[in-house]
Amino acid sequence: MRARFLGPCMALALLAGAAGSPAQSADSKSSQSIAALRANAESGNAVAQYNLGIFYSHGHGVPQDYAQAAVWYRKAAEQGDAGAQYYLGILYHNGQGVPKDDAKAVTWGRKAAEQGLAEAQFSLGVSYYGGEGVPQDYSQAVFWFRKAAEQGEADAQFWLGVLYESGTGLPQDYAEAYFWFDVAAAGNPPTASAEADVKNRDEAASNLTKTVLLQTQERARKWFEDHPAKP
Repeated sequence: MRARFLGPCMALALLAGAAGSPAQSADSKSSQSIAALRANAESGNAVAQYNLGIFYSHGHGVPQDYAQAAVWYRKAAEQGDAGAQYYLGILYHNGQGVPKDDAKAVTWGRKAAEQGLAEAQFSLGVSYYGGEGVPQDYSQAVFWFRKAAEQGEADAQFWLGVLYESGTGLPQDYAEAYFWFDVAAAGNPPTASAEADVKNRDEAASNLTKTVLLQTQERARKWFEDHPAKP
């Protein structure tokens, strides 16, 4: 389950369509859109509260204000919105709008992770890997990286490959490392991250026999078939 966020421009456009008339100026429509969103948020609508938090975080239609973002994220988070829980945790981690508090960051991030939000699962894995807000625990890092990786989170796939390659938190396994690096490379856009995936994948391949390599490549091919890239 991913965060239910339309994106600032799309959400504003939808609200403008509902609240404004074609003759209104863009600024007028934007003002009415924010007013409609705020009214929904103040009435207790968790999705509106979450999106209002996003707007304050990014300064879309309102002045950027992390403290206000935290207020609205919290309201939605307390109603169980996974996206709001995740982003409230990010604010606590960064100390934006709230005092920096890694323990609270993990508390809110865990709530989102347990609901299945892949980004939150990856973030929780990072917390366990680095011992931020929780005792360092590589086996728990593996656990959460795997949950996110199985949902297609490319960064989690990469780090799961790293842990398999180094034997950190689980037995060293170059075939598993190759598999997750290969999957991550396919899921990342052609950037430095994808280049790192390919480099690590090829290093892992150098430790495999031809037979095992072919078997692992076939396993990756089947994984791609079962997990088609999202448009």
